[in-house]
Formats: sequence, structure tokens, C-alpha cells
Amino acid sequence: MSRIPPAVARRLDRLARHAHRFHRFAHHPLCEAYAGEVIRLGRRTRLCRGCTLATLGALAGTLLGLLSPRLPPEPLLLGPALLTGWAALALAPRGGRRSSKLLTRAGPCALAAFLVVAGLRAAAAAEPGDWSGAGAAAVTGALVALGLLAWRRRGPNRSPCVTCPQAPPGPRCDGLRPLARRERAFSRLAAHWIVRG
Repeated sequence: MSRIPPAVARRLDRLARHAHRFHRFAHHPLCEAYAGEVIRLGRRTRLCRGCTLATLGALAGTLLGLLSPRLPPEPLLLGPALLTGWAALALAPRGGRRSSKLLTRAGPCALAAFLVVAGLRAAAAAEPGDWSGAGAAAVTGALVALGLLAWRRRGPNRSPCVTCPQAPPGPRCDGLRPLARRERAFSRLAAHWIVRG
């Protein structure tokens, strides 16, 4: 059981959220080498470009799936194969060149969301025994889950760090220095609050 008073624990939680708010959704080093991977909002807030485009793609695909006319079974059943091919092409190595996030994130996420929503709509209106819509939605969902698992297993792309004179990422790294500075300030203030009780 924690010996920190509940009021202090709540203040520490708020302080931690505030200290890391500026990079919470960036999850990239904040240096010039990764500037193309991060979207800056205002002076301090940063978002990951890939995750932002994936979210926007999924929202666009969901909206399109809700607004489009109900699809016949054939396109729905071909959709997961198209998604697999697109993802394989988008993630293929390009000889050191980075692919557009519109191609590798927004497009596949839009298609996947569209296929799931259109498949569920088709399943809701299907004749008894017609599983094409539900099957397309289930296969697409499984492909997305497998893709996410493979992406998590691969880990972040740190190729800009390979040629950086400050490599490996650590205390000298310009991209991690703002995070470390915030963490040190948080630790000092948190220790002061805990001692005061």
C-alpha cells in the first residue's frame, strides 16, 4: 500500500500528465532527423504523423462505409485480398527511402475500416446463410490484428539514428533531451512534494 497521501498522489498524476503532454502522442525523437515523422501543433504539442494519418484514414473509411450503398458479396470478399496486397506493397523496403505515410498508413486504414463497416452493414441486411459480409469483416479484422502485431514486433524505425553523430540515442541526443529535461524537473518537484507530504 502506498504511503503517499491520496491528495499528493493525485497532484503527482496531474503533474506527470502535464510534464509529458507535449510529446505524449509523438513517440519519436524530437530532433531534426525525425521532423518528417512528427506534426507540430502550436509551439509545444507534437503528434506522430503515421498515427495521425492512420486515425484519419480509419475515420474516412468508416464514414465511407456508412454512407456508401450496400456492396454485393464479390467485392466484399475480394477486399481483404486487396488490403493484404496493398499492405505488402506499402511495407516493402524501398532502399533507404521512406514511403509516404498516406500510402502506408492512411490508405490501408481507410480500406480496412471501409471493409469492416461495409461488411457489417451487408451482414445486417443479408439473407439467411449469406456470410459474405460477416466473413469479409472478420477476415479484415484478423488482418488488421496481425498487421498491428507484426508492426509492434518490428519496433520503431530508427534508421535516422544510424548516421547521426549523436548516436546511439541517449543523454547527448537532441531528440531526447527535451524529454529528459522534463523528466528531471518532474522528479525534483515530485520528490519535494513527497517529502513535504
